[in-house]
Amino acid sequence: MTNRSEGAAVNTSPGTAEAVAELCAALPQVVSTDPAVRAAASHDRSHHESAPPLAVITPTDTEQVSTALRICHRHRLPVVTRGSATGLEGGSNAFDGSVVLDLRAMDRIVAIHAADFDAVVQPGVMKSSLNAALDPHGLFFPGGPGVDASMGGMISTRASGTNAVRYGTMREQVLALTAVLADGRIIHTGTRARKSAAGYDLTHLLVGAEGTLAVITEATVKVYGKPDATAAMICSLDSISDATAVVQQALTREVPLARVELIDDITMGAINAWTGSEFVVAPTVIFEVTGSRLAVQENVELLGDLARSVGATGIRIATDPTEVAEIWSARAQVLPSTAALVPGARTWSTDVCVPISRLAECIALTQADVAETGILAPIVGHVGDGNFHLAIVLPPDDPEARERAGLVNERLIDRALSMGGTCTGEHGIGVGKVAALAREHHDALPVMQLIKDALDPRHILNPGVILTDPTTDRR
Repeated sequence: MTNRSEGAAVNTSPGTAEAVAELCAALPQVVSTDPAVRAAASHDRSHHESAPPLAVITPTDTEQVSTALRICHRHRLPVVTRGSATGLEGGSNAFDGSVVLDLRAMDRIVAIHAADFDAVVQPGVMKSSLNAALDPHGLFFPGGPGVDASMGGMISTRASGTNAVRYGTMREQVLALTAVLADGRIIHTGTRARKSAAGYDLTHLLVGAEGTLAVITEATVKVYGKPDATAAMICSLDSISDATAVVQQALTREVPLARVELIDDITMGAINAWTGSEFVVAPTVIFEVTGSRLAVQENVELLGDLARSVGATGIRIATDPTEVAEIWSARAQVLPSTAALVPGARTWSTDVCVPISRLAECIALTQADVAETGILAPIVGHVGDGNFHLAIVLPPDDPEARERAGLVNERLIDRALSMGGTCTGEHGIGVGKVAALAREHHDALPVMQLIKDALDPRHILNPGVILTDPTTDRR
């Protein structure tokens, strides 16, 4: 049994030492046992515990990944796959006795097929880097969260983010994958064709598998033409209920929204303090519409009418690309902004997704929970698809606050499930929501376990992530 607690002694059993020695001999340029390297690669952005791994492997190609996994499989050595480590549920946190497979050095854009609207990338390519390469072609990649993240990490967690209301989640963006199975075998799934009826859809089995079934080493993704015009509209409202009402009206009227974000008044104040911006401190909805200049103008006018009909107290419209980018850049600062509300605090960021018709009710009941427990938990959300987040602020050295935060989180999950929703819209299961997944999909969980057992019979790939694993106490 491995121990995942902070600072735990490193597992140095003879079999483990032999495995690490074999990795160092087979891949001398990409394996490090340096304590500083191990510590730096041990955790993501979540509040979940971690411990330094035995070694860090930084491959640059598929063959090196295959070699590493063959050795780890033979020695039953647990492997934690890591991208840019922006995850929020501990899915890439190392634990005692594991090794980390750090894919950031696999950062090559293999090909851009502009005429076919697709690109081929290694998993360590950052979203920002791909968009910089696409820009001269008049193209962009819409997927992923507000923060910059790696393509492999976004695919593995089935990320979505601000653009999902129009373009869908990462599930809709992936056409084909190259992946390495637990025993080192290399497979290719999907093709560059836009549709296929050929066999099992292994591509989308691996999308969202959080590194538990295989390691993705190359991906073919869809890219899109950049719109002629873009406008952002910030609407300040009296309440969260009014904010969700205007979003629901916009969806009912089929306004072609590119993005729509809900931000509560606490978060708006925190963003102002952190970034120096001067947004109105009130429950806020940020809309973005794109298309031809005429269409954008018409849709902005319609959104303004809808916002005023539910009592918007202020409307700001931005059409200059720099101003639009600044608005979304501020939105991306939610986590550091809210953490800064309490000196030395960390954030416990959690999310659920519910049918849109239940969104306002779910948020209102959650706000009542937050008020009752006395924790600080600002709310933001990708409300165009019913997804919202709590950024629970955890003061340092306050176990009671953490206990109350856990209670709010559990109530939030149960509430979302009771409304026909899910325990996570985009953060993934990681190690933090394993029990929640069991509640949500209790009848399907045995099937998931069968798939895991078939593809990773020795349970070396991210054990304890998504599914309970008997070989580790990761949680």
